[in-house]
Amino acid sequence: MTTHSPRLPGGTWTLGDLTVTRFGYGAMQLAGPWVMGPPADHDGAIAVLREAIELGITHIDTSEAYGPHVTNQLIRESLHPYPDSLHIVTKVGATRDDQGGWPTARHPDELRRQIDENLATLGLDSLGLVNLRLGNAEGPQEGSLAESFESLVDLQRQGLIRHLGVSNATAAQVAEARGIAPIVSVQNMYNLAHRSDDDLIDELARDGVAYVPFFPLGGFSPLQSSALSSVASRLGTTPMAVALAWLLERSPNILLIPGTSSVAHLRENVAGASVALTSADLAELDAIGRR
Repeated sequence: MTTHSPRLPGGTWTLGDLTVTRFGYGAMQLAGPWVMGPPADHDGAIAVLREAIELGITHIDTSEAYGPHVTNQLIRESLHPYPDSLHIVTKVGATRDDQGGWPTARHPDELRRQIDENLATLGLDSLGLVNLRLGNAEGPQEGSLAESFESLVDLQRQGLIRHLGVSNATAAQVAEARGIAPIVSVQNMYNLAHRSDDDLIDELARDGVAYVPFFPLGGFSPLQSSALSSVASRLGTTPMAVALAWLLERSPNILLIPGTSSVAHLRENVAGASVALTSADLAELDAIGRR
């Protein structure tokens, strides 16, 4: 299922019938502070998205809640009409309030409205992959997803969505979703220091389901950060580069969506994720999760 690209680290992965680069791009940081409002540098945001395509990235992650509307509109302005190879992944299940919060919005009518908004702002007739965002800003929460997920399955039957996934989900919710309809991805917090999804990643890999980690440097303790920095220094690169390279090595079904609002940083991330990790490096990095 995995092939190798000469341009990007990690090769490709197939989401249903969508072939995407394992190294993708997350558009959240293109919105203003706290993911609200327009970017400080509109032209810079446009340049980042176009550079992603120039680098060969074919997987862009977004949400109508980013801004709200902002990142979707920037993607359309920058890249529409979209190359056939480009696949845009979006999330539904949360909206924004005037205080910058992320209130849930998972009732069937709310989900239909979010799908319609994504289609309109992105300029698409059908969405390639939609992730149902669960839990809240604090993380996953236990509870059934059946009503919400079944609503998306109905919209899939109507032709508005090609493939489905879940985000910010517990292992039980992933299993529940898979019992209702096929999913092609799970998007959760996971990194060197936070590895509670290890078993889930391995299970999904066996079944050909992608796992998309967010916050590759989120939640590290000072001790863990120091250990990562030490490895990065020895390899002559950045902690982010090492964290991304480790994720690509962790499992072939892991897809990366690091975000940035800088062309230079985007190039740095792509180049950094190509860093070669030895077995000794990997053993040292694996130990970070146990510190």
